[in-house]
Amino acid sequence: MIVSIGLIELTSIARGIEASDKMLKAGSVQLDFAKPVCPGKFIVMVHGDVGAVKAAMSAGLESGGGSVVNHLMIPRVHPTLIPAINAVLEAPQQVSALGVVEYFDIASAIIGADAAAKATRIQLIEVRLGMGIGGKSFFKLCGEIADVRSAVDAAITAAGERSPIVSTCVIPAPAPDLFKQML
Repeated sequence: MIVSIGLIELTSIARGIEASDKMLKAGSVQLDFAKPVCPGKFIVMVHGDVGAVKAAMSAGLESGGGSVVNHLMIPRVHPTLIPAINAVLEAPQQVSALGVVEYFDIASAIIGADAAAKATRIQLIEVRLGMGIGGKSFFKLCGEIADVRSAVDAAITAAGERSPIVSTCVIPAPAPDLFKQML
């Protein structure tokens, strides 16, 4: 089980690759991904125990310098967050409500999705990080209407001043054909 994650979002691909290397050499962490995203940014995410992730983050932030757009460290990540980022969760075929929260950056979407999953009994469907959507990110979740509303509120609160949210929605009883497309 992944205990702690750290992510750095950079404006430079070259700096991102260099920061990724520094992170892996600084702490006993596992690489989740290191990849370019739209619009020409780079993200790196690692996991491991809290101390190792802190060391890796410190090295990555120092290496990234002025190219760092945003970053995060979540000491106790919700167990469904990484599978949602990797799009390997199975969602139910019918739900009471569908929620979507959209952000201008990548790190804030991860923070929001983690907060939403921890807030109430919902199921994350997907956390989409910056590819093919102009560098924005979003996550989708489903569950009972009140739970989905509470989870969306938790995601909004978690974003705080860090990154303005682009938009949110809670759709009660989504049309079956639409919900199938969201999986």
